[in-house]
Amino acid sequence: MSDLILHHYATSPFSEKVRLVLGYKQLAWKSVIVPAIMPKPDVQALTGGYRKTPFLQIGSDVYCDSVLICDVLEHIQPTPTLYPESHKGLARVLAQWADTTLFWAAMAYNLQPKGAAAMFDGAPPEAAKAFGADRAAMSAGMTRLRPGDATAAYKSYLRRIANMLDGQDFLMGNCPCVADFATYHPLWFSRHRVPVMAGILDATPAVLHWMDRMTALGHGTVEKYSATEAIATCAASTGATAQNDETFQDEHGIPLGSQVTISAETFGPEATEGKLVAATRTRYTLKRVDPRAGTVLVHFPRIGYVLKAVQSA
Repeated sequence: MSDLILHHYATSPFSEKVRLVLGYKQLAWKSVIVPAIMPKPDVQALTGGYRKTPFLQIGSDVYCDSVLICDVLEHIQPTPTLYPESHKGLARVLAQWADTTLFWAAMAYNLQPKGAAAMFDGAPPEAAKAFGADRAAMSAGMTRLRPGDATAAYKSYLRRIANMLDGQDFLMGNCPCVADFATYHPLWFSRHRVPVMAGILDATPAVLHWMDRMTALGHGTVEKYSATEAIATCAASTGATAQNDETFQDEHGIPLGSQVTISAETFGPEATEGKLVAATRTRYTLKRVDPRAGTVLVHFPRIGYVLKAVQSA
């Protein structure tokens, strides 16, 4: 199998989610650090437009969104599992809640003025301004929680998480599952990236102890890698496959081989354009050609993403 190459940056919450999954599964991976804000020319050479963080590269296959990345890592290394058979569906549903509802409440709390000031303490004023403008562009049209509402919601969610931990080490038993990783990363941001805001966690000591257990999983075996090397790896790969052994599931009346775009439903709406080469129960795959990266297969989860046919002129 080709190397696992994770494109990420240190302060990205969803990157921490995936880094911990890699640690839990004791996988070796190569680390490519990407910019936190635009421009991202090396990212877009591989993704074709998608610019959220992280994404996983295996040869010339690029997997977007942490949800799909978790599925891919589970396929590569089935044990220890992220999806215990006894509550596989519940774990996925809870993870989806954590990646959306919990995440946005936590981040609205974390990045209210006090937290934002601490995050950019010591950085030039232009850095905070550029970050704010970048995230405003990514979240255009989204409804944001006000700080007071976010604080109240976050406190409530932390109490519910603590209730789930009563009598057990992890959210659904004695081993972590995908729900633990999805729930952990917004809280990790509070505790480690804006510690001035971390006091909200003190009222739920069971959550803090659980976080310690999650942190102890580590990040696996990491090797530094450059974006230039990653793009060269993609260009040299001959193993890109659309996994055509999976059944085509047509929900849009768009046949395989059509020129299409895929974009996120909400946050980070930049579209990737390419030829639709797979549409399964769980994912879409686009084939595109880049002058630097060569032929790339870009994979997206179905949930949370919009598929549209490109209208010919």
